[in-house]
Amino acid sequence: MESRDGGSMPASPLPYSYADDAEAAVVGRARRTGPLLAAILLAAAAVLLAVAALAGVRLADQLPAGGVVMSGQPTVVMDITTSRGPDSGVSEKRSGVAAEHGGMLGVDAGSNAFPWSNAMLQWQRTGFHFQPEKNWMNDPNGPVYYKGWYHLFYQYNPEGAIWGNKIAWGHAVSQDLLRWRHLPVAMFPDQWYDINGVWSGSATVLPDGSIVMLYTGSTNASVQVQCLAFPSDPSDPLLTNWTKYEGNPVLYPPPHVGEKDFRDPTTAWYDGSDGMWRIVIGSKDDRHAGMALTYKTKNFIDFELVPGVMHRVPATGMWECIDLYPVGGARGIDMTEAIAAVSNNGGGEVLHVMKESSDDDRHDYYALGRYNATTNKWTPLDAEADVGIGLRYDWGKFYASKTFYDPTKKRRVLWGWVGETDSERADMAKGWASLQSIPRTVVLDTKTCSNLIQWPVVEVETLRTNSTNLGSITVNHGSVFPLSLHHATQLDIEASFRLDQVDVAATKEADVGYNCSTSGGAAGRGALGPFGLLVLVDARRHGGDAEQTAVYFYVARGLDGSLRTHFCHDESRSSRANDIVKRVVGNVVPVLDGEALSIRVLVDHSIVESFAQGGRSTVTSRVYPTEAIYANAGVYLFNNATGARVTATSLVVHEMDSSYNQNQAEMASL
Repeated sequence: MESRDGGSMPASPLPYSYADDAEAAVVGRARRTGPLLAAILLAAAAVLLAVAALAGVRLADQLPAGGVVMSGQPTVVMDITTSRGPDSGVSEKRSGVAAEHGGMLGVDAGSNAFPWSNAMLQWQRTGFHFQPEKNWMNDPNGPVYYKGWYHLFYQYNPEGAIWGNKIAWGHAVSQDLLRWRHLPVAMFPDQWYDINGVWSGSATVLPDGSIVMLYTGSTNASVQVQCLAFPSDPSDPLLTNWTKYEGNPVLYPPPHVGEKDFRDPTTAWYDGSDGMWRIVIGSKDDRHAGMALTYKTKNFIDFELVPGVMHRVPATGMWECIDLYPVGGARGIDMTEAIAAVSNNGGGEVLHVMKESSDDDRHDYYALGRYNATTNKWTPLDAEADVGIGLRYDWGKFYASKTFYDPTKKRRVLWGWVGETDSERADMAKGWASLQSIPRTVVLDTKTCSNLIQWPVVEVETLRTNSTNLGSITVNHGSVFPLSLHHATQLDIEASFRLDQVDVAATKEADVGYNCSTSGGAAGRGALGPFGLLVLVDARRHGGDAEQTAVYFYVARGLDGSLRTHFCHDESRSSRANDIVKRVVGNVVPVLDGEALSIRVLVDHSIVESFAQGGRSTVTSRVYPTEAIYANAGVYLFNNATGARVTATSLVVHEMDSSYNQNQAEMASL
C-alpha cells in the first residue's frame, strides 16, 4: 500500500511549499514566467492597499482580546461562550470553533483570539452570494416565484450578528436569483404563538395564484406550533406586508411527539384523490428515530394527521427542514403535477427525493425513493443509503436547505444556509453572519440513477466579466503551477483533468484506506493524488506556510484493481487565524468509464463552492485568509501525487462581477 504520511519517501513539497522553478513543473505548451507574476501581484497589492488607506480602511486597527470594536462604538464585551439554539428547541446556532466543541472553547472567549484587522474583516463580505445588509441570518424560508419576482425569506435577527430568541423573517426579491433588493422584515415574533421566534416554513401557490405561508412558531412556553400567514395585499408583487391568521396556531404537536420536536412544514401539494392538500413536518420519536409526519387539509386552517408515519429511520435524531419533491429527466417537476401524473398514467419513471437536516450533526442528508400517496409511505431505493445515513447534498458547510419549483423555467432550485466557521467575536465586529449558497438547480443524475445533480443556476454565468482560457497544462508529480490572472477573489473556474494512463497502469499497489477527512488532506500523498487547484493562495509567499485552500481529487486503487475517486476540500491551511474551524471535507464521487475528472469552483471571498463531475458531488467551505486577500490572492494548479502526471485538459477561469444588491431606499429611488 502506498504511504501518504511521508513513510520512506522524502517530505512532501506540496501543497504547503512551492517548487523553486514553477516552469520546470510544466510539460507541453503552457509556460508562464513565475517572477513576473509575483511582481505584478505585489504591485497590484501595493496599489490596492494605498487606495484602501485613502478610503479610510484602518489596516492597523485590531480587535482587542477582551471584546469587540464596533465601527463608531466603544469597546463591547459580550458573553459569547454559551450554546445557542438547543435550549430553545432548535439545532445549534453557535458560530465557529466553539460550536464544534459544545459551545465552550477558550480560544473564542479569551486572550488568544486572533487580532483581526478591519481590512481583513471587510474583505470577507461576498460579491455575488446572498447575504443581508447586516446582522445574523440562517435558514432560507418560503422561496417562491410570484408576479415576476423571486422571493427569498430567511431566518433573521434584526438586533445583531448572533442568533437570538427573537428570530424574524428577513425578505428580499430578485428577477434573476442573483441581484437582490432587500425589503423590510416580513414577520416579527410579536404574538404569543411565535413570541420566541418566527421559525422556518414554506410557501404554497394555490391554483388561483394566491399564496399561503406555513411556518413554525415558538410559543411563549417554547412549544413548537404551526402557523398560517398570507399577503396583506395580494396585488403587490413584492409581497411587502404579511398578515398572520387570527386563529393561529393551526397545528399543535400530536400525541407522543415532543413539544420541541415538531417543526418546519414543507410546501403543500394537492392530491386529487380526495381533494386535499398535504404537507410533511419533521420530528423524532422517543427512541431517537427521525421521522416524517403527513398532514392533510382543505383550507390550510383545519388539518388532519394522516395515519402512520411516512418514513422513519432509527438513530438519526430530529429531522429539521424536511423536504419531499419529485425528480426525473433534465427538468424540475412540480409535486402536484407529479401526483396527478401518477393518477393519470402511473407516473412513469419519476422518483421522489426525501431530505432532512440532521439536528444531530447539522448536515443535510437525502435519499432517492418512491412515494405512494395511497399508503402514505415513502420507500428508499437503497436501504443502505437511507435518509440520514447515506447521501448528502453537500460534504462541507451547508445546512437547513430548501427547494422550490420555478414555474417560469421548469426547474427545481435549491437554497442552503452556509454558516460562519469563524468566531462570534469576529462576526460581531464585522456586523453580519452567514451566507446563502449559490442557488442550484437539482435534477436526477440519469447516468447513474443513484444520485442528484446540483449545478449553479444558469444566471450565474451573467456575472462573468473577464475569461481566461489556459488551454492544456500538464503538471508533473510533486509540482505546482501558478495561473496568470488579474484578480483571484471572485472567480468561476471550470477545469477537467486526466491522469497519465501509463502512470495509472504502472500503479499496482492497492490504496484502500483513503478518506478525505482523515488522510492528511492535500499534503497526504499517494501514487495517484491529490491533484487539483489551490485557491485563495498568498501569491507572495513561496515557503511552507502560505495560506491556501485546496480543491482536489484523490484516486485510489482498490484490492480488485478498480479505481475509486475522492473529491475533497482542504481548509487546514486556509488561514493563519487560530479561532476558526479548519477541516478537510469531501467524499467519494462516481466517475463513469471514459469520463474526465471535472470540477467547477466558485470563489467569492470567504466562501468556496465546488461541483465535481457535473454536480454529482458538491463541497462548500468558509475560509478566512488573513494574507491571501485583495491583490495578494492567487490560484495554482497542483499535483501532489508521487507517481503520476496529471493534465488539465481544459481550464477556463472567469472573473466574476458583483451582484450589487440594493436596499429599500435605493429601490424606492428607481
